[in-house]
Amino acid sequence: MTMIERLLLHFVFAFVATICFAILLNVPRRAYLAGGVIGGATWVIYVVIYFHLHVGLALSNLSAAILIGILAMMAAKVQHQPMILYNVPALVPFVPGGQAYKVVRYFVLGDYGLSLSYLYQVVVIAGAITLGFGLGDLINTALYGRHRKEARPFSQLKGWKKRD
Repeated sequence: MTMIERLLLHFVFAFVATICFAILLNVPRRAYLAGGVIGGATWVIYVVIYFHLHVGLALSNLSAAILIGILAMMAAKVQHQPMILYNVPALVPFVPGGQAYKVVRYFVLGDYGLSLSYLYQVVVIAGAITLGFGLGDLINTALYGRHRKEARPFSQLKGWKKRD
């Protein structure tokens, strides 16, 4: 199997996992395709950075989370949907569930050194994802700016009636 075929297979599996999780979260159907593409594309980027370029676990998760943030904002703007509909399902392939399971397993078995090693991985991955979402939002703000409505007094809001 060539590298391109392997990456395409990774894309398909991450695409399906993202859409399945979106279904579990009751995401609107029109957001499935964009969410799946975001999840698949960011997983392929992660695989390329981590396994082929041999960059560390933190940097590969960080770059994938930044890309999720940027692509989710683009999809949200195009489809006029909240950004979280794309962020959360696309995040699923990156959640360190396997490492968290191994933390508990090796702790119960009494192998505290190995348990701490996996705990370190969980903390690094979770921190990289958190930092990546923050940096992605920062990049989106720099590219698109904030679109906030100006604050108005209550008396000017629709349906507001002054009480006597």
